[in-house]
Amino acid sequence: MNPFQLTEDQQDCLQELINVAMGQASDQLARYLDTFVYLKVPSIESVNADNLSRSIDQHQATVAVVSQGFFGYEGIRGEALLIYQDEDSERIADLLGYEPDELSQDEQLIDISSILTTTFLNVFASQIDNQMSYSAPKLLPSSQNSLSTHLEQMTFSWDLALKVNIHYQVTDYSFNCNMVLLIPETAINNIKVVLDRILEEF
Repeated sequence: MNPFQLTEDQQDCLQELINVAMGQASDQLARYLDTFVYLKVPSIESVNADNLSRSIDQHQATVAVVSQGFFGYEGIRGEALLIYQDEDSERIADLLGYEPDELSQDEQLIDISSILTTTFLNVFASQIDNQMSYSAPKLLPSSQNSLSTHLEQMTFSWDLALKVNIHYQVTDYSFNCNMVLLIPETAINNIKVVLDRILEEF
């Protein structure tokens, strides 16, 4: 068995923690925006660096990506990527209620990304009795290879990561985005310890 692979019980436990965090984060976001936020079932899988950048490039030819690192106690850390297609990034001003020219589109992307990332991770952290800190969100350059370059230059090195993919849909504004959490192999064993502790308590 791959030492970084989750057991079935660990996978189920992590899925439940994510479901709860996603539900509460969605509720908070819906209250903030005064509208309904629809969520699909999140996916959890192992991914290597080459496949991740290739899959995003292939499925979304034109995207904006905001990246934000997170780290907590017990070696829990990772990177959150908020991925938008062009037509969705153009709707953010309406979604957040900004006046024309109040903020640039880049600033609006960073604003909503920070809301989505920190809301989800704060709820997730509270469930595992942890506390998260965050780096400043960063909008990646729109050049063709910017995502691949960014993944190679992150503050931690990784070849394999646990990837959590969450899809947000704000139906009233026809707005969609994906939040991809990457937990590198150096942190997977740490989160497995946390999951085992939770499982033992039940």
